[in-house]
Amino acid sequence: MNDGVKTLLHPVADLDRSKAVYAALLGTQPQNDSQYYVGFDVAGQHVGLVPGGGPQKMTSPVAYWHVGDLESKLTELTAAGAAVLEPAHDVGGGRLVATVTDPDGNVLGLLEDRS
Repeated sequence: MNDGVKTLLHPVADLDRSKAVYAALLGTQPQNDSQYYVGFDVAGQHVGLVPGGGPQKMTSPVAYWHVGDLESKLTELTAAGAAVLEPAHDVGGGRLVATVTDPDGNVLGLLEDRS
């Protein structure tokens, strides 16, 4: 099962300034707002701001594909030629994430909600 891209994470240098810009763009205030992560939920999409690129050191936006079985999708993608960049791990609330790179080095995010 693949529910498409529903989550976009953006690395930001100045969280407060970026938060103001995205709030204006999206027409709403963030639903998650901490010094480590700011997240907006709009029209079935989640847009997240990650200060300094977070622990994964993101340098560009990453689109996260929502999948039904993250481990199976990782196996399928690596068999097809993708390389695991960030192994599957729980980020809280039963949400698993992982990232892979395609043959050209583009980062693809995978996300599974287990709750």
